[in-house]
Amino acid sequence: MARVLVMIPAGEVYDHDNVRWYKHSDIQRSIDHYHNIGDAFVFESSLKLMNYEKVAELPIAGPPMEKIDQLREEYDYVILRGSNYINREMNWRDTIPVLKRLGLPVIAFGVGAQAPVKGQLELSEESKAVWRLIADSTTSVGVRGAYSAQVLNDIGIKNVRVIGCPTAFRRNNQHLRIKLPALDTVKKVGVTVRREVSPTYAQDIQRYLTLHRDLIKEMANRFDITLMAQGEVEEKKMVFGTGEQKEDAIAALKANRWVSDWYFDDAIEKLYRERMYYSDVVADYETLVRAHQLVLGYRLHGNLMALANGVPSIYFTYDSRTAEFAETYKIPSYDVFGGKPFRLEDYWDQSLFDQYNRAWFETYGEMNIFLTENGVDHKMTETGRRASDSARRVA
Repeated sequence: MARVLVMIPAGEVYDHDNVRWYKHSDIQRSIDHYHNIGDAFVFESSLKLMNYEKVAELPIAGPPMEKIDQLREEYDYVILRGSNYINREMNWRDTIPVLKRLGLPVIAFGVGAQAPVKGQLELSEESKAVWRLIADSTTSVGVRGAYSAQVLNDIGIKNVRVIGCPTAFRRNNQHLRIKLPALDTVKKVGVTVRREVSPTYAQDIQRYLTLHRDLIKEMANRFDITLMAQGEVEEKKMVFGTGEQKEDAIAALKANRWVSDWYFDDAIEKLYRERMYYSDVVADYETLVRAHQLVLGYRLHGNLMALANGVPSIYFTYDSRTAEFAETYKIPSYDVFGGKPFRLEDYWDQSLFDQYNRAWFETYGEMNIFLTENGVDHKMTETGRRASDSARRVA
C-alpha cells in the first residue's frame, strides 16, 4: 500500500482517514482564530478515496534538507489537497527547493484559481515556477473547473484534468443520485452561512449581505433550520463560547457597519443565538447534513457535503470560485448578483438535479482516471464511461 505525504494539510488525522481540527478537544485554544473547516472536508475526502499505509505532512517552511532526503526514501508521492492555491498572494515558503530536493510526484488534487472582480488574475513568478514544477512531476494536474484549467494553460501548463473536488466523491458510490422529495414534505433545512466576504471577489457587498440575511429569514419562516458555520470567529463563539464570549461576539457583529446595516438585525441575532452550528470535526458535519432534507446557501463545501450524501443542495454563487464549481457539476445555483429574486420553487425541479447527476457521474469518471494515470492507489471504481488515455487538454 502507498505511503503518502500531504502538502499543506488542514487538520489532524485520526482513525486512519478521518480529520478534525488541531487540538479540537480544547476549543478555547482556537476560538479567536478563523480557520475554514471546509478545508478539512477536502483533506478528509481525499484520504477516503485512497488506499495507503501511512500518511504524514511534507514540511515546506524551512525544513532541514536531510529530513527531506529521509522522506524521499520513506514515501511514494505527495498530495496537494484541493484549495484556492492558484492565486497571486500565495506564499509558497520553501516549496521550490523542497520539491526539487524531494523528487517525488506531487498530485494536485482538485486545486483552483479565483478571478478578481476587476482585472485579470496575475500569478507571481514564484507561483508560476511552483505550478510548472508540480505539472512536470505528474501525468496531469487535477483542477476543479474550466477557469482554473485556463489559468494554468495561460502559463504553459497543458496536462490538466478537470476533476472537481474530492468532497463530492467521499462516499465513493458511483450510483449516488439526488432524488427530490415533494417540497411540502421538507421540514429540516440547513443554511450554510458565510458572513465574511472580500470585495476583491464579490462585486456588491450590500447585495451579498442583504440577500444572505433575507435567505436565512425566509428559510426560518418556512422550515426548521440549522445555520451551518464553518469557522468565522463570532459564529464559532455563538456555539462554543462562554456567556461572556457570546456577548462579545454579538457586540462585534453590531459594531461592524456593513454587518449591522445589511445583515445582522434582531431576527438574525435570535437565530444566531438559537440555531447556529459549528464543529471542528468533519464527521460531525456529515452526520448533520444527513439529518436534513435540503442544504442551501453560501458555503461551497458545506453545500457539497450535503450533495455527497445524497441531500439536495442549491448554491448561491457570488464569485468565480463558486460559479466555476457549480458549472463543473451543473449544480442548481442562484446568482447573487443576477438581479432576480430567489424562489425555492424555481429550483425544486428534478430535471435540474438530473443535470447535476449526469455531471457528477462524468466527473467521478474523470477523478478515477486522474488518480489512476498518476499512479495513486485508490478505491474508486470504473464507471463504464469511455476513458481517455491522457489528461484532458485545454485549448
